[in-house]
Amino acid sequence: MLNLRTIKAFFSGLCILLFLSNSIFSDSLENLWQSRQDYENFRESSFDATNGNDDFVKIPPRSSRTIFESNTSGVIRHIWITLWSKDKMILRNSVIRMYWDNQKHPSVESPLGDFFGQGWGEEYIMNSLPIVAAPKKGKALNSYFSMPFSKGAKITIENESDEEIGSFYYYIEYEKRKDIPANSPRFHAQWKKTITKPNTKLDTENDRNVLGPMEKGKNSYEDNYIFADIEGEGHFVGIQYYVDSPSPMWYGEGDDMIFIDGKEWPPRLRGTGTEDFFNTAWCPKEVFHHPYFGYPRVSESIGWMGRTHLYRFFLESPIVFHKSFLGTIEHGHANSLTLDLASVAYWYQKLPNKQFSKLLSKSDRQNQPAINENDIHRWRDSYRKFKGGGEVWGSP
Repeated sequence: MLNLRTIKAFFSGLCILLFLSNSIFSDSLENLWQSRQDYENFRESSFDATNGNDDFVKIPPRSSRTIFESNTSGVIRHIWITLWSKDKMILRNSVIRMYWDNQKHPSVESPLGDFFGQGWGEEYIMNSLPIVAAPKKGKALNSYFSMPFSKGAKITIENESDEEIGSFYYYIEYEKRKDIPANSPRFHAQWKKTITKPNTKLDTENDRNVLGPMEKGKNSYEDNYIFADIEGEGHFVGIQYYVDSPSPMWYGEGDDMIFIDGKEWPPRLRGTGTEDFFNTAWCPKEVFHHPYFGYPRVSESIGWMGRTHLYRFFLESPIVFHKSFLGTIEHGHANSLTLDLASVAYWYQKLPNKQFSKLLSKSDRQNQPAINENDIHRWRDSYRKFKGGGEVWGSP
């Protein structure tokens, strides 16, 4: 039975919550009222100029199309895209690039799907604050990152497929403004991909002491997966992290190591495991969405074999850097695992940015072959033969 003190505490807390909610709501309304005079709203879209219903554009094979171009000052607030193509890998085979203030090289370069939280050319729901892949089945690609520019902006889509993008729909919603500082940070995003190799004395994939005691890691990041290598001044705001694991082994014993304004050891930000960096715990394998972090895609095989997508956005406290930012993460403890890793890093920095390394070719961006029950059975057969045959459990 509740006592009087408990009841008073409950209603006191409820009153405080209602007061804070009302204050926040009131402040939001006040800010909305104050901001109406600061800008004008505009939109570029794929609407049918003939007033018909073909509200899309076509992008031929191996060609590019500019979907936004401005020579004014403003801020892109929202991007919405959906598309159709016969190419089932079109989300990996098409590339989005963004250019700010007449800079010749891009500040954003990524396969279209990966940028919008769709890994491996797949389509699935992702529900974060800045990036949303919405129904139907993740086909509606949305970005709510603010993207300012003072001298102009351009967004292009390159179709590297041998198939046409038969229907490409888009909205680019932006504000024309006169208050964008020329030297303020600009939005950036870069895609990376690599297949890691086990960095052990015997070139053996081992983790969690399954094959014997583990080696200790080095006081170095050099064998880590590098998801961001930035020079300049700005702040880091997020990462999409796509893992394809060729074995049932848990992939997430790797620690994140983030170096800010230098590479002195130990790094200023040092983690305790992959799932910890992505704000979860204890080797999760369930779909979960939060405004700041989540697992929109998890493996569908034994253990953690197969594809897992994680994301983390540092919106509560962007990571500030004045000279450089180096974001790395181990692939298994002490870099002991082979993994197919891809990522998109998001940040803001002052221009000019360091020109990105050349984007992997379309063929090098493709998925690794899926490992299925037949492969597992072959492994089992090898294990039994190694044990000298015998019963089904592998014991002689």
